[in-house]
Amino acid sequence: MKKFLTILIAVIVFGVGAYFAFIYYVPYSEGYRSGELIKFSRKGVVVKTWEGQISQGLSGTNVFSFSVEDKEEDIVQKLKEYQGQYIKVTYKERYATFFWLGDTKYFITEVAVEKSPLFRN
Repeated sequence: MKKFLTILIAVIVFGVGAYFAFIYYVPYSEGYRSGELIKFSRKGVVVKTWEGQISQGLSGTNVFSFSVEDKEEDIVQKLKEYQGQYIKVTYKERYATFFWLGDTKYFITEVAVEKSPLFRN
């Protein structure tokens, strides 16, 4: 009985660990989005996470919501500076997320300022 219980606990622990590793390390998709950075804030009650939104149209009806991990300090600083500007972000989408990482499944990995196609000089 003790051997069965030990094996069962080991399988459960391994399964939970494999699930967390899969969710964190295996991306569902990767891509690019661009638009005007309209919101970037640190929010949460128990766990604070960085959340933002990019407006991808003139009327603001097409909004891309994203999260940034705390370890990405350079991206956080850039997004603070780029508030209100037209930017291009590289992101990875996960199958799911954990509450301590962010509210969305989209996590920013790179950010750069772009020229807006809406306002040509």
